[in-house]
Amino acid sequence: MADQDAGSGEDKRPTGIPALRWEEPPEGPVLVLLDQTRLPAEEVELVCTDPAALVEAIRSLAVRGAPLLGVAGAYGVALAAVRGFEVEEAAAALAGARPTAVNLAVGVRRAQAAHREALARTGDPRQAAAAALSAARALHREDAEASGRMAAHGLALLDELLPAGGHRVLTHCNTGSLVSGGEGTAFAVALAAHRAGRLRRLWVDETRPLLQGARLTAYEAARNDMAYTLLTDNAAGSLFAAGEVDAVLIGADRIAADGSVANKVGSYPLAVLARYHHVPFIVVAPVTTVDPDTPDGASIEVEQRPGHEVTEVTAPQVPVAGAGGGIPVAPLGTQAYNPAFDVTPPELVTAIVTEEGVASPVTAEALAALCARSRQVTIS
Repeated sequence: MADQDAGSGEDKRPTGIPALRWEEPPEGPVLVLLDQTRLPAEEVELVCTDPAALVEAIRSLAVRGAPLLGVAGAYGVALAAVRGFEVEEAAAALAGARPTAVNLAVGVRRAQAAHREALARTGDPRQAAAAALSAARALHREDAEASGRMAAHGLALLDELLPAGGHRVLTHCNTGSLVSGGEGTAFAVALAAHRAGRLRRLWVDETRPLLQGARLTAYEAARNDMAYTLLTDNAAGSLFAAGEVDAVLIGADRIAADGSVANKVGSYPLAVLARYHHVPFIVVAPVTTVDPDTPDGASIEVEQRPGHEVTEVTAPQVPVAGAGGGIPVAPLGTQAYNPAFDVTPPELVTAIVTEEGVASPVTAEALAALCARSRQVTIS
């Protein structure tokens, strides 16, 4: 179990390279991504010159995380428009690249709507492309602003629930600046607590099978001089039993209208453990992750990923031998069950923190009110 104590240096961005940015070199506009599959061993960038390259980057998890997928999807539509690809076809491919993460489709639709409106109004493909790019840039800015507001709301909630301070927080998967235009969702709350001197320990689940916690969250925590400890997912129960967890903070990839939360697989068992041990289980996500068209958890499509992610281990800069490009850890031909997400029912969720405020208890009415507030702010 890796253990890292808090450093005394000033706070830093979790990475010196943005997770995503738009560039316009002489040879034409591109979308540049930090390849998250190569972290933490090396910081390598992918340059997407067409929508197909971005679709592959999304599917391979080179770019990931609900809020950032929305931003990437919007930029992907703009890339298609600027580069002269068929925009509607590109939008459909982008929106379907990962079915559970609702933000991806939201971002695609936003840029697509801007493109359609400008094209219908002006008849000029160049103006339509500029409109799509403007929509993507606006979404990128809004996501960064939402991250800061979620962090403030989340820290206030932690202080209310845990007035003694010295928070020991358990998190799952990765929810920092690698998934956001800002400093993230759940990780941003922990980071705010760290900066305020109120984070005693960040417990980091490895998050198997792709180790987003070990590779990415630990990477971000280390870069921010946070006190963190890495653990295997199946060690979380012993932490709860020992009274070492004060709160659980996770993100979300889709929140149904009734408050059911789809997040990285392994989140639901944490919710069960938290309920049994009377520990707050807090979800942090932007309002765009709430999907009013999905009525309940049973209606959420859960992405099923390739079995080789379970039967093989992939690590940057390590020679590979398996059919999926990794190191085999199971006999050849082993069948694997590999859902990317699980669904936590609303009754196990203490609160959902958004940029518009907190829903607690988690009900359909409370979520609808937050969404309505967000629409009012957007309109004004």
